[in-house]
Amino acid sequence: MLVLNGVSRSYHAGEMEVRAVRDVSLVAHPGTLTAVMGPSGSGKSTLLTVAGGLQPSDGGQVSVAGVRIDGLSERDLYRHRRKHIGYVFQDFNLVQILTAAENVALPLELDGVPSKRARQAAMRALDAVDMTEQADRFPATLSGGQQQRVALARAIAGDRRLILADEPTGALDTANAEAVLDVLVRLVRGGVACVVVTHDHSVAARADRVLRMRDGILEQAA
Repeated sequence: MLVLNGVSRSYHAGEMEVRAVRDVSLVAHPGTLTAVMGPSGSGKSTLLTVAGGLQPSDGGQVSVAGVRIDGLSERDLYRHRRKHIGYVFQDFNLVQILTAAENVALPLELDGVPSKRARQAAMRALDAVDMTEQADRFPATLSGGQQQRVALARAIAGDRRLILADEPTGALDTANAEAVLDVLVRLVRGGVACVVVTHDHSVAARADRVLRMRDGILEQAA
């Protein structure tokens, strides 16, 4: 579902060039949970944004669902990303004036899906994360764990099969973190490919594979 081949990404901090990702190769298959761990500043989040097409690589190849996205036009990249990739942000990134169901349906409607079908898809996704009873509630009325589950529903709505999650349990207490992790594992067992950037060892303990990143270099964890 996701293939990175020799991917690199650099940026400038003042006059200094920072090589955030260095010649990284990674394959994420359907039905697997891959955890990427490492200290802050090691390049984990940059790796995830490059994998999701949110920022370009400087070199190497990025393929999602069999299509190289590093060479796509901005319009085609946008379409391919919205069809195949669900991105989960640490801060939830929900629209506060929309209900849970409206948040989940919004990306589909922006893709031209009629409102009724988008709502139906949103409800299926909310059901997958045990949030149907909260469908008509606004984010401010939900707990942190519930908001993260809505964010997960938004990531899979429309049958997206690749989830990229940046510290999905980092802002949650232990109980809510476990609930979100349970949902992730259930989605993976249903055939979704998931790559999670995390500091949480409980996430790593339930992952199929744990990778460690240091100074932009990805390696198998010991």
